Amino acid sequence: MSIIKQMLSKYDISSENEILNALKEIFQEITLLGLYRGNFFSEVAFYGGTSLRILYGLNRFSEDLDFSLIEKNQSFNIEDYFKYIINEFDALGVSIELRKKIKKEKSSDIESAFLKNDTSIHTLDINTKDLENILEGIDYQKKIKIKIEVDTNPPLKFQTEAKTLLMPMTFNIVSMTLPNLYAGKMHAVLCREWKTRVKGRDWYDFEWYVKNNTKLNLEHLKERMIESGDFERSMLFDKKIFIELMNNKIDTLNLAKAIEEVKPFIKDNKIFDFWSKDYFRLLTTKILFA
Repeated sequence: MSIIKQMLSKYDISSENEILNALKEIFQEITLLGLYRGNFFSEVAFYGGTSLRILYGLNRFSEDLDFSLIEKNQSFNIEDYFKYIINEFDALGVSIELRKKIKKEKSSDIESAFLKNDTSIHTLDINTKDLENILEGIDYQKKIKIKIEVDTNPPLKFQTEAKTLLMPMTFNIVSMTLPNLYAGKMHAVLCREWKTRVKGRDWYDFEWYVKNNTKLNLEHLKERMIESGDFERSMLFDKKIFIELMNNKIDTLNLAKAIEEVKPFIKDNKIFDFWSKDYFRLLTTKILFA
């Protein structure tokens, strides 16, 4: 059995969307292994929804690989590590292409919603024709894309920890700790501005953090909000102010659009029966702080 088929066997797959999500996650893990071989994590930390899914057990799928330098370094070039990613896929019989995203002055609302100018963005394209033999009978023809983003000028005051993955082989990576991942998510909840969409995944993850009694690092959240121009460094930022900001955001939340956006990444949609503005206000009262 191929390693990819072995990794796929842990998923309960009953639809085309579920095989897409499973393959994306497997390829994310292969990409992480390639980066590990290149010593990428000596200066970079994994963060975002995919790190929460792969390392900490979030029960929804995630699309992108998000990274932050541990220290600011404008000369950092992720392309130096591409050969390690390519080699890892080549060893498994899969051909890939890595493309750099060219930023436009007038990008779409999705592209510009929460993107810093000093974020390096690349897309990993995976040719699914290579998978016919590897998947041993499972037919999947759609091209798979994974976006890789690195913040080269990150907000600091966060902590990291080493985490171990077991597949495709045992290896270690560096991740932001949960209180700091939580801060990043609350920054997205409070400050992400979509013109036409609501990022339901942000609210799903918020619910997950509260249910798992994760403590929120307010200091790192403030740094993120200062960095994005949503808060002044000289201003007081405490629990009371944060809760007030959260309740204001909940007041304007379009629940229907939030649910529609996150549904493709969730296996059991019954959880949305409980979603309401009052429910999110209740969750806000349950937040723990580091």
